[in-house]
Amino acid sequence: MALEKIHLRKLLKLLFLDEKQRRSALRSDIREDLRREEGPDGGGGDFYAPFWADAKAHVFGRGDLTSATNARIAANSRRANLYPQLRDGFLLWWNERRRWTNEPFGLGPSLKSQFPFPGLDAIVKVDSVLSVTDGGGEEFVVYSYFAPEPILSPEAARLGLWLLTQAFPTIPAEEFRILDVIRGTTFSLDRTPLTGDEEVEFRSRYARLIQERDKLRKEYD
Repeated sequence: MALEKIHLRKLLKLLFLDEKQRRSALRSDIREDLRREEGPDGGGGDFYAPFWADAKAHVFGRGDLTSATNARIAANSRRANLYPQLRDGFLLWWNERRRWTNEPFGLGPSLKSQFPFPGLDAIVKVDSVLSVTDGGGEEFVVYSYFAPEPILSPEAARLGLWLLTQAFPTIPAEEFRILDVIRGTTFSLDRTPLTGDEEVEFRSRYARLIQERDKLRKEYD
């Protein structure tokens, strides 16, 4: 996927990988883009989408995540490593959340956005959002981060939370969460407050990433 139109979760991953891992990931993306230019992409879609569909079904009582994960792995052995980690982390978070109420959770509005990043010719896509109203009437919006590496740091989460507030300006900022699914850890603005320089910092990191990709891309000409 081109850096100029990229999912937020993948962008956060690339921005905070160490140099060696980042260059490897960028080279992999460059090769994928070149293959796509040569002909139709025969790939199988988003690796994480089936898991996230099952996780949302679990939240709203329409399925059991453990059983669903087993079925997904049986259908595709490539999922055997990461899907159990995602399942265990999600359930760690969700079961803790469930301790506070026995009331059913309600489905919130469907949310997705394409955010034109200020000062860059780039769009950041935000989807696979879990929008929930709990038994007490509290609403929260959970954005999923799936990557096994790097662990989502408070700094990365702060930038991600800032972008969510910009991409969905009508939603109260305190409702946003970013869930590092494998670790079962959430970040919100009450625990990871904005400092006011997020746009400048994010743009600087993003611009450097594009420049690094462009430099590596010349190796494939």
